[in-house]
Amino acid sequence: MRRRGVSAGGLDTLVDPADGPQEPAAPVVAPPAPVRLQTEFTFQLPRGYVDEDGTVHRDGSMRLATARDELAPLVDLRVKQNPAYLSIVLLSLVVTRLGTITQVRAEVVERLFASDLAFLQDLYRRINAEGHTLAEVTCPSCESVFEVDLAGGRPGES
Repeated sequence: MRRRGVSAGGLDTLVDPADGPQEPAAPVVAPPAPVRLQTEFTFQLPRGYVDEDGTVHRDGSMRLATARDELAPLVDLRVKQNPAYLSIVLLSLVVTRLGTITQVRAEVVERLFASDLAFLQDLYRRINAEGHTLAEVTCPSCESVFEVDLAGGRPGES
């Protein structure tokens, strides 16, 4: 009597029990898991945004910019009147959170300290051009080379 052999891939060839034991089917290998792209980066401002109640907001997050994010400010009247305003509008589109503020508008970015604005501009450039927030640095004393996360972290970290 002939029977069909079944493997992980479905029906195989006809099997005759008189032919003896069959070789086991090759194991099915699952495809590799897709690589996850980091699209949001957390940061800690050097000084922090002070809201109208006096609350300081230092921790935040920024997402990767899209083509639309980079084009939208070009039609903004504030940018047309003053091209330096471009970074204010652009940062307001990609900063997704600043402390407890979840709607970061251009008015919030306008009121940042200059050092915090420069920090966010550098972070934007790093994550959108280089894809990460790491920088290679050299210790001036021992000349050891190591990486520092420029997005910041706990106090005492950069």
